[in-house]
Amino acid sequence: MNILGIESSCDETAAAVVEDGRKILSSVVASQIDIHAVYGGVVPEIASRAHTEAICGVVNEALEKAELTINDIDAIAVTNAPGLIGALLTGVSFAKGLAFSSGKPLVPVHHIRGHVAANYLAHQELEPSFVALVVSGGHTSLMRVEGYTDYKLIGHARDDAAGEAFDKCARVLGLPYPGGAAMDRLASVGDKKKYKFTAGTVDGAEFDFTFSGLKTAVINLVHGETQRGRVIDDEFRADIAASFTETLVKSICSRIKLLLEREGAQNIVLAGGVAANSHLRAAVKATAEAFGAKLYLPPLSLCGDNAAMIAAQGYYEFLAGVRGGTDLNAFATKGV
Repeated sequence: MNILGIESSCDETAAAVVEDGRKILSSVVASQIDIHAVYGGVVPEIASRAHTEAICGVVNEALEKAELTINDIDAIAVTNAPGLIGALLTGVSFAKGLAFSSGKPLVPVHHIRGHVAANYLAHQELEPSFVALVVSGGHTSLMRVEGYTDYKLIGHARDDAAGEAFDKCARVLGLPYPGGAAMDRLASVGDKKKYKFTAGTVDGAEFDFTFSGLKTAVINLVHGETQRGRVIDDEFRADIAASFTETLVKSICSRIKLLLEREGAQNIVLAGGVAANSHLRAAVKATAEAFGAKLYLPPLSLCGDNAAMIAAQGYYEFLAGVRGGTDLNAFATKGV
């Protein structure tokens, strides 16, 4: 079964064709990084316009690279939540029109489920049940995946997601957008014990995450140092990046450790854009190994937003009978 996936939840216009939820036949991503870099972050209105300009060409290219036509497609999967509402509506509207005109079934896909499904493309043996940790620019969620379409939320970010905190700290340090990759590189050479930061906990919700205080501590430190006349040089940036990363990663791993202490060894899946962070990957791997748990990691190429993961999850949603009609809407926020 060939699924055409369409993804436009933020600043990547993407289309892909995936066979039987496991084999990538094509994957095309049109990035908007250069467009938004001048602003230091994603501008929603500009993102929506860029999606509108790119989506037709991206979908056509995905079909061409798969050496298929729309007639060879069995269903069209599209991200309809969560994300930037204007960006989502661009993809949803295009997918609805394409599905209606071609007579193909339309399958709505939750973006977070798509990130988890990226691992199905990389690990053919992976099947539910497992625990999934999704860490991205807009989400930090710990979930139990009982079936391909059966998700139970264990914990989530109450304020800034991990990726958002990375980007905001990178901005105050004067690093180029997107800041996650630069923070990763600097953290590898900085002194992670130079600054004592803490990441908070949520009273009564021990598996939830909060990174707003950590982010604010970094911003206040940088502002305080610059007001005293300190120059933000490479050494200062590296030490901040290392100390911040160490604190954030330890906070995330503490939730995984608590879960494994209570429930014992089980399969763990890491996913999302921040899953590309080398320090997070290494720390989660070490935590899993300490408890005899099996860890599944997506390749770096499938960590960020892409349509192959949407097509992969779309296959399983299709098998579960999930369908969307011409009244399918998009949602900026929606439970997994």
